[in-house]
Amino acid sequence: MKTTIDLPEDLIAEAMKATGSKSKIEAIKKALHEVILREKRLKLLNFKGKVDLNIDLNSLRDRTSLL
Repeated sequence: MKTTIDLPEDLIAEAMKATGSKSKIEAIKKALHEVILREKRLKLLNFKGKVDLNIDLNSLRDRTSLL
């Protein structure tokens, strides 16, 4: 999809330098990918302490009836 947007040149140049990108498009794609991954991680962190994982690993390792 083609989109025309006005981005500050200094911001793009810094993103290209930080990501090691050779083009503006590559830098923007990498930046968007990183933002998406960060947001997914933050959403996962919201579950911390909310899911009860009372699991006995020793009993799970010993089970053979499901194999």
